[in-house]
Amino acid sequence: MTKGAVKSAERTLAILELMTRHEQPLTFTEIAQALRYPRSSLHGLLRTLVERGWADFDADQRAYTLGIRTLEAGNAYTRALGLVERAVPLMEKIRDGIDETVQLAVLDGLHNVYVAKVDGRQTLTLASEVGRRLPAYATGVGKVLLAGLGQEELDARLAGTPLQPITSHTITDKALLREHLQHVRRRGFCIDNEEYTMGIRCVAVPIFDYSRRVVAAMSVSVPAIRFTPAHRERAHMLLSGAAQRMSEALGYRPARAVDVRGAQ
Repeated sequence: MTKGAVKSAERTLAILELMTRHEQPLTFTEIAQALRYPRSSLHGLLRTLVERGWADFDADQRAYTLGIRTLEAGNAYTRALGLVERAVPLMEKIRDGIDETVQLAVLDGLHNVYVAKVDGRQTLTLASEVGRRLPAYATGVGKVLLAGLGQEELDARLAGTPLQPITSHTITDKALLREHLQHVRRRGFCIDNEEYTMGIRCVAVPIFDYSRRVVAAMSVSVPAIRFTPAHRERAHMLLSGAAQRMSEALGYRPARAVDVRGAQ
């Protein structure tokens, strides 16, 4: 437990974090085995979470899931950042300009979480949804977000976590992933080469805030059969323009280059 922390608060947050990491309902036994809390204490914490709306209990499955209050908190967080409200009109313009699915995501640990999505109108599109958590190392937006981390923070997040293959294209070697992220950082954008879903490729770009920190990523997802070089370049152009406007709205200003010509 963190020094100075209140044990019940630490345990309550650990329960919420556990349920956040799992998309499937968790039984009492599964939660108890994962966290190893005293059963009597865990019963009381879960009862409080359910009563306050932070967790839901399905009596038929005898299992717990996140409650409506977590959705309200998440919505309040994105509203506070102003990401979704600012992004959706720009995402709609991208969609109108290329007729493909556009997504906005933020980073949570080693996962990217989609906070906004605008669907293309074509028959063959990406099946995804707002709130979905995917392994960041296997998606375009996720790799852009990971590339925005400092090396020490990236290493801390990767430590002790194996990179599971999602498709035959998924990067599962951490050394190769670090090298790839350096390449993403230098280029300023990322291509997802069917690393999470076979047949789907993505172009993704970062969004910066006033501190020049990457706070979100935006992508265009395209079925591989439509991912021609010209289509990719158009997606990149549209995304770059929208990301620049988003970043500026969040207070981002690029660092000025220092002219050292003639310096003594």
